[in-house]
Amino acid sequence: MRLFKLQRKSVCTAIVLVALSAILIAIPGFDSGRYAPSGSVKAKVLSVDDSSIYQTGIILQGDQYCELLIQDGAHSGQTVRGANKLIGKLELDKRFVPGDSALIALDFQNGQIIEPVTIIDHYRLTAELWLFGGFVLLLVAFAGLTGFNALLSFVVTVLCVWKLLLPAILAGFDPISISMAITIGLTCVIIFAIGGFTRKGVSAALGSLLGTLLTGTLAIAFGDLFKVHGAVMPFAENLLYSGYSHLDLTKIFISCIFLASSGALMDLAMDIASAIEEVSIKRPDLSKKEAILSGLSVGRSVIGTMTTTLLLAYSGGYMSLLLVFMAQGTPVMNILNLKYVAAEIMHTLIGSIGLVTVAPFTALVAGLLLGRRDQRASET
Repeated sequence: MRLFKLQRKSVCTAIVLVALSAILIAIPGFDSGRYAPSGSVKAKVLSVDDSSIYQTGIILQGDQYCELLIQDGAHSGQTVRGANKLIGKLELDKRFVPGDSALIALDFQNGQIIEPVTIIDHYRLTAELWLFGGFVLLLVAFAGLTGFNALLSFVVTVLCVWKLLLPAILAGFDPISISMAITIGLTCVIIFAIGGFTRKGVSAALGSLLGTLLTGTLAIAFGDLFKVHGAVMPFAENLLYSGYSHLDLTKIFISCIFLASSGALMDLAMDIASAIEEVSIKRPDLSKKEAILSGLSVGRSVIGTMTTTLLLAYSGGYMSLLLVFMAQGTPVMNILNLKYVAAEIMHTLIGSIGLVTVAPFTALVAGLLLGRRDQRASET
């Protein structure tokens, strides 16, 4: 009977998530109106001409010209000449060899393709779809209907960020306010999709939200103390030069701190709430105090690995920077005071504080909701 009720709740949750995804998909995408429309299609590189490329040290600059065979769209089968400009930045430049697949942009004049066409980058959509397909199969095979709901939650999260959060920030809404609102909304949607509208779900949601609010407050407070400008984010200055100089990059950076840590907070909150629920099912006479203490015990066991997870996740993104410091013999005091490093330290520590506090928050709420009022009364 309990399994049947859980399956019925999961089906209802899936229907709600599908409906929510459909609504988000129907929302018009953000249109900057800054570029003329062009068609992006897949093409195969037939041959390359590197005669215009020159080398300065380890840097390549110049133009690589490619003969391309269009493989989709109305002009499929047509051969065009494309230009791949190398600007001397390894993180942005790409180089093609015959047999590669490329994504190209087609511009037209009087119905004819303007050559040379622009080569955007290597075509990676096929590999991305294969990887995503493997993720879907593993998730559904392992967790069944709950895994399918988790997949739908993943889709809703992507759509919320792409269709709501990013357009709202570009439109001039306060980054901190809109990011916090969407984070709260996503927290409720994801946790209730996985845990259902149950006491466990409410406990996990409240515990996670309390941790998120604390993380956001700390990010705002220490953002001023650390004197970190939001330009430390990759491509932040490009955003200003693209015509959005009115944006407050520092507020966007602060928003990224609690938005990035919210997933880990949800994870820990759900772990603790699920553990307390399982104990309460096995021990119907479990008192509120015992339930809270059990949750705290679970929280203490999980926090150590979760904080390390955040540290490795954040430091992994800046591995190359750390290697440069070590290779140059930069003093540790200098490293800790650099803007980029200070930003990551603030990011990691504030996220870790959120994790440490979400454990007792969730244990307290879950213990009150799932534990018995009076152990003696339940025994009689």
